[in-house]
Amino acid sequence: MSSVRKSAPVRRVGKPAASQLFPERELRDIVETVLRLAKSTASDETEVHVDETISALTRFANNAIHQNVAEHGLTISIRTLADGRTARATTNRTDEDSLRAALQASLSLAHSQPKDPRLLPLPGRQRYRPVNRFVKQTAALTPEDRARAVRRACDLAIKNGQVAAGIFSSAQSQSALGNSRGLFAAYRDTHAVFSITMQDGSAASWAKANAASVRDIDPQQLARRAGEKAHRAANARELTPGRYTVILEPAAVLDLVGFLFYDFSATAINDQRSCFNERMGKQVFGKNISIVDDVYHPLQLGAPFDGEGIPRQKVLLTDRGIPGNLVYSRAAAKAARKTPTGHGFPLPNEYGEAPMNLVFSGGHSSLEEMVASTDRGLLVTRLWYIREVDPYEKIMTGMTRDGLFLVENGRVTSAVRNFRFNQSLLEMLRNVEQLSPSVRATGEEAFEMVVPAMKIRDFHFSEVTKF
Repeated sequence: MSSVRKSAPVRRVGKPAASQLFPERELRDIVETVLRLAKSTASDETEVHVDETISALTRFANNAIHQNVAEHGLTISIRTLADGRTARATTNRTDEDSLRAALQASLSLAHSQPKDPRLLPLPGRQRYRPVNRFVKQTAALTPEDRARAVRRACDLAIKNGQVAAGIFSSAQSQSALGNSRGLFAAYRDTHAVFSITMQDGSAASWAKANAASVRDIDPQQLARRAGEKAHRAANARELTPGRYTVILEPAAVLDLVGFLFYDFSATAINDQRSCFNERMGKQVFGKNISIVDDVYHPLQLGAPFDGEGIPRQKVLLTDRGIPGNLVYSRAAAKAARKTPTGHGFPLPNEYGEAPMNLVFSGGHSSLEEMVASTDRGLLVTRLWYIREVDPYEKIMTGMTRDGLFLVENGRVTSAVRNFRFNQSLLEMLRNVEQLSPSVRATGEEAFEMVVPAMKIRDFHFSEVTKF
């Protein structure tokens, strides 16, 4: 089945092909039109976000493609400031009447809000460090290209007597941000995702990759890895719950440490809802744990500016286990007498800011070396259904899935029935014994970031699951 959806047509002289983003000039024209219309309203200041995305997805199951969908959408979000109040309204139509209506809706909403004593005037012009994350090969990926890759993966599953299911998606997106004080910022990127689950009888395993360039994704290699682990996952043993040495693959690390990102927010610290309250400047993690937020890292994606157009800064959040810095929106920075770091969300919002491009320091151990150095432990492919139990001690609960294996005397000996865990992330990051080189990881519970695999002692598994 195939379907294509598009937002309302954008007014333009020359319309690009359906698989191409509009020229940046078109987005700038929309911003300038809104700002021109705003001059004849009661808006004191006006801010405009324009976002465009072209995405396509090929879905497969039972060793065959069963769905291909594509979508091309464009939205315009208008924020007005009037008499110490602010609000935002959104439309997907770009004719002047629709833009004027969204502008008036934003003003009407703003007038119904209470005055915000922390509301700041809009920022003026900024300078941005250039980044290039738009890869032509990814933007040009066709349904036929994705189908060929999926077919090869499914052929491998059939050859091995397994059943494959998953997705192969590609997307290109761009955004523009402008305001009535002369600020203008624009960004575009591409990304591709391949995810596959291989089922071997009652056992299954999984592999996934996400990158700006489709050339950095090898679907066949991912299928092979998932297939080998699914085969090995058969006849799983049931072990007693307790504390184990674990080797977490990058996807498992990602989906746990991703829950830390809001805790580095200055607003969260001020609101007393961060696990780092009363812990800043103290030895919280092991000395082998350093964390930066770095949108310019070569394995990251994301715009070099935040929701208000402030340039993003590289911030050393944790140095050798000691959290020492936070990220600041403009409002949080003013309250703390700090400099904004470019991590604010679009206003109005209740969260303030957060680091969105976390990079964990890595080490030099491979997964194989971690296994070889382990007398008895568990190798964890990934985790799921993760929930926060205690936000201040950062105790998380969740389950293993898609490949849990027993390591004995330096080698993987058998599959293990899945466990539920209850584990403090603060304790976990004090108990890291080995780190692999950091990679761009992708999972299902947290956004993509750069993390290593980790060997960790005394990881707490509380019970065996039913599957």
